[in-house]
Amino acid sequence: MGLTLESTGIRSVRESLVIERKNDKEQVIALAGNPNVGKSTVFNTLTGMNQHTGNWPGKTVENAQGRCSFYGTDYIMVDLPGTYSLMAHSAEEEAARDFICFGGPDAVVIVCDATCLERNMNLVLQTIEITPHAVVCINLMDEARKKHIRIDFGSLQKDLGVPVVGITARSSRGLEKLMAAVGGLRSELFVNPIKIRYPSPVEEAAAMMEPALKQRLENRLNVHWAALRLLERDQSLLNSLNRFLDTDLTADGEITSALERAQKHLEQNGITPDILEDKIVSSLVVAAEGICADAISFDRPDYNARDRKIDRFLTSKWTGVPAMLALLTFIFWITITGANYPSDLLSAVLFRFQDFLLALLNRMGAPEWLTGMLILGVYRVLAWVVSVMLPPMAIFFPLFTLLEDLGYLPRVAFNLDKYFKKAHACGKQALTMCMV
Repeated sequence: MGLTLESTGIRSVRESLVIERKNDKEQVIALAGNPNVGKSTVFNTLTGMNQHTGNWPGKTVENAQGRCSFYGTDYIMVDLPGTYSLMAHSAEEEAARDFICFGGPDAVVIVCDATCLERNMNLVLQTIEITPHAVVCINLMDEARKKHIRIDFGSLQKDLGVPVVGITARSSRGLEKLMAAVGGLRSELFVNPIKIRYPSPVEEAAAMMEPALKQRLENRLNVHWAALRLLERDQSLLNSLNRFLDTDLTADGEITSALERAQKHLEQNGITPDILEDKIVSSLVVAAEGICADAISFDRPDYNARDRKIDRFLTSKWTGVPAMLALLTFIFWITITGANYPSDLLSAVLFRFQDFLLALLNRMGAPEWLTGMLILGVYRVLAWVVSVMLPPMAIFFPLFTLLEDLGYLPRVAFNLDKYFKKAHACGKQALTMCMV
């Protein structure tokens, strides 16, 4: 049966991703994580060929679902779009946030990169704020060992208040332990996940909002988290909340009155919406630094010195954009110039075959209208499209995939984010423009 209003009681899901459950005992597990942390490798290894892909309703963002069974329990795995944050600034982040908040998953597995755990901790902390039913999956443990990075899983689990498991997805190591942690979420005593402490004025403003929101949300969403998002004036979340509750919160007098009081309290303390977002992000960063400082140690403190030098060059104010333009220009030049030779070869072969087909039909006595339609119409158009379009695609997309695997595309998005925001867009949209 589908994950719908009738099966879960969650109204917003009727406009969200529909998941077909074979029985009531199947558990829905969301896989979240930053881009390039091996999340899709975890998903593919767990589900094998028992998966399918599609698009989120109303979005061009792709989703993947698959099934697996462990220890007698059936799971539906949902591979969420890669995202750095649940403070949504793109369609991918909105899709991930909305499914975690309103899609009713039984658990969320947050996949992290063991070699840069502190960077991934931002998403971990935001997810735990929304739901305590979470497992932190630290992937790429083999790479961490190569770089002599040591992770104290006991310390992490104690500080976060949720299960933490280390794995190496590409060799399937630790996946059974991961699924055992997922299966034990309901029975384990992880009832005290970490609570992020924000500056006093922010906490006081959120407390003003919580009584009205608690009555409306009815324990279906973390009230403190929702209050902070409304104080940030996150319009996309407000729209999703309205669909979730099947009502318009802006028409609720008690909530709007509480929101006005809370915003006035923030203004009295010199906190505008922009400053509020900075303070919330800063609190998350400080918490992530503290957690990782306790749990991570390095045999070589300078293990990532080379990576940092590369980052400084590729994302510097003075060298980042010129390097990006030079690299993308080089790729486009290779694509255009390199495609000429295979394109000429393909067109020669295909049009030689056209002459053969034309002669064959003429010998068979085919009428001129049939010959013109099939050979000079359908075949010739197809031959032109293949010879002109296939070579550049066969060159460009592998090169672009290589840039993604090397981790350069996020740096392109970082370099252009400031400029794209002036047009009310985000830096990641530059990648779509490059592909077009």
